[in-house]
Parts: sequence; structure tokens; C-alpha cells
Amino acid sequence: MRYPVHEEVYQGHTIKIYQDPDPESPREWSNLSTLICWHRRYRLGDSHRFDNPEAFLRDLAGVSDQSNLSMDRLRGRAERTAIILPVFLYDHSGLAMNTIGFHCPWDSGQVGFVYVTFEDVRKEFGVKRATKTLREKAEDVLRGEIVDYDAYLGGRVYGYVIEQNGEEVDACWGFVGDYETHCLPEARNAVPRSDPHVTPATGALTASP
Repeated sequence: MRYPVHEEVYQGHTIKIYQDPDPESPREWSNLSTLICWHRRYRLGDSHRFDNPEAFLRDLAGVSDQSNLSMDRLRGRAERTAIILPVFLYDHSGLAMNTIGFHCPWDSGQVGFVYVTFEDVRKEFGVKRATKTLREKAEDVLRGEIVDYDAYLGGRVYGYVIEQNGEEVDACWGFVGDYETHCLPEARNAVPRSDPHVTPATGALTASP
């Protein structure tokens, strides 16, 4: 039996919030970014063809395998064509991901990159040039997409069920992030509004004053 993580009575209905038992990965959505990861045990992010980070950076930078460039120089070349952020994974009693790193050096480390090419940025925002302001905006989008994926990895995907007199009248699933932020407000908004001109006992219309 599943138990709600939150339950309340709201406008004559019972709202129950549950953890989504079968959530869709946010990487299945229409994302601006591409998330590329390498991990021995987990399949993370988007599918890709690169054996290692160096192969990825060489491809993005347009540098051949014969060139003798350090990883820092390869990334510098790649950043001429794309916005690239490092992605870190924390693996301890669950998974967490971010773009800034974690304080624990034993259970965390860089696991890949999240990126978007300047060409795709220009297409997405309908401009001819990726200005500094636009690049910062795109970076914020990339960070937000990692926040969503982190919530998915951590099991913070929820759904609501609305009941009246013990019967389910509405339900919706797939709310990513803390349930107080999205799922619960949406559930309250979905509760049928009572008609002020209808008496609850009989459903008959009352006379207007």
C-alpha cells in the first residue's frame, strides 16, 4: 500500500500527494541542453557516442585525435562553439547532481558536461548573435535543466489525487521538484469550485439576493 507524503482537506475535498512511482525522466522533455555523462554503474543523461570526455571535447572543438592538447586547452577550444558547464554527481544513499560540485570528496566528483552550441542558442532565441546577456540566460536554462534532473534522480517527482466522499475525482502526475512548489498548488487549483448559488445538501439553486 502506498502512503501519501501530504494529505489535507481543501474546499470539501481531500488532496493526497504521492511520490510518482513511474516518473518520466526530464531528459525525455524538449531540453535546450545536451547532458553527457560517463559512469561505471549508472546510465545518466542523454545517449551519446563518446568513449570519454577527451573524445567529446575534441569533437566539439573540431580537433583531431593527433593534436597534442591538454584537457584545459581542449575545453577552451570547445567553448568557442558552445556553452559548457561541468556536471557533478553525489552518490551516497541516493543520487544528486549539480553544476557546482559537492563538499564531500569521497562520494562525489565530476561525471560529465551539460552544453548547448551557440548555433542552437541562436535558433532557440531567434537571434543572429549570442550576446553576453544571452549566454548568461542560456547558462541559467542549463542549470535549471540540471535542477530538474537532480529532482528526478532524487525521487522528488510527485502526483496528486483529489477525492470527495472517498471517491477519486481527479489526479495528475509528473510534478518535478518539491511538492509544495508545484504539485500542491496545482492540486488546490484543480479542486472543483463550489457554486455559491447551489446548496450543498440538495444541489438546488438558491435565490439570488
